[in-house]
Amino acid sequence: MTRVSVVIPTYNRADTLPRAIESALAQTIDDLEVIVVDDGSTDDTESVLSDYEREDSRVRPVVHETNRGANAARNTGIEWAHGEYVAFLDSDDEWHPEKLERQLDALEERSDEWVGVYCDATFELSGTSGSLRTAVASVLARADDEPTREGGEELIGEILADNVQPGAGSTLLVETAVADEAGGFDETLDRFQDPEFCLRVLEHGKLAYVDEELVRREPTGHPPASVIETASERYLSSYEEQVDRFEAAGYEIRATHRLILGKRYLAEGRLLRAAWHLRGASVSARHVPGLCWTAATGVRRRPVPIAATLAVLVGASVLVGTALSSRLRSAAPE
Repeated sequence: MTRVSVVIPTYNRADTLPRAIESALAQTIDDLEVIVVDDGSTDDTESVLSDYEREDSRVRPVVHETNRGANAARNTGIEWAHGEYVAFLDSDDEWHPEKLERQLDALEERSDEWVGVYCDATFELSGTSGSLRTAVASVLARADDEPTREGGEELIGEILADNVQPGAGSTLLVETAVADEAGGFDETLDRFQDPEFCLRVLEHGKLAYVDEELVRREPTGHPPASVIETASERYLSSYEEQVDRFEAAGYEIRATHRLILGKRYLAEGRLLRAAWHLRGASVSARHVPGLCWTAATGVRRRPVPIAATLAVLVGASVLVGTALSSRLRSAAPE
């Protein structure tokens, strides 16, 4: 039986796909297959996959006739997987050569109740400003409490509060049977599909953690903030009982999601909507650089509407202040 099935969903990424495939084929374990699910691409992906299929029998392309989304592509990969374990890799990300070996080693020493393992990833932001933001946030994060990074029930609250990100899309290795029994990825979610999948995996066993950056992730675009808001509501409502239970234990879950939404609305330049979410958000020191950056991004994207909004707010403040001053003067004794 094949040891690991690597599932790479892809859509119109013929330029980055070879790098992802090469990093999978370069793994220090030999017993693997690479299932690349072409989700209805219209670029040169078919040609890229034909070349790899001809040169290396471990590469197995699967094609969707129409674009169905990354979650559906991952689920197709699970269906086609022959391996004891399945590992997911986004087509614009890249693995360290020893990624799978380190993860298998971590599971080998544990009991059967440990069904999967994830690792850390490095997410490099481009340019000098991106490097500065990453460095500052890293320093500020040291003041935060260290979260629980592996286990079963105890990991649920950490995932819901976004304290840990198992990142199923590129860092997770899990028993194929468990991925199948868990029902795969939720194809109706446009966001939070990775943690949601991991929460269902935890219903079948425990997740281990390798404290190494074994994945290099590329910055990707975001869906509209309104889409993220809808996904957040669906995600949290699906786990309402757990959210209530872990919030009672001190986890800041809904407040963290308000922060996520506030940042996305800031990035779109929708100042009032951002302020609505941020008023109840959970903001620690490490979040400040990101908030400043997204605010600046929003200003660059919509300078005129933001300037108008600020002018209205300032004007309203002046009018309220003037009215209040007049009322105080009229009420004062002569």
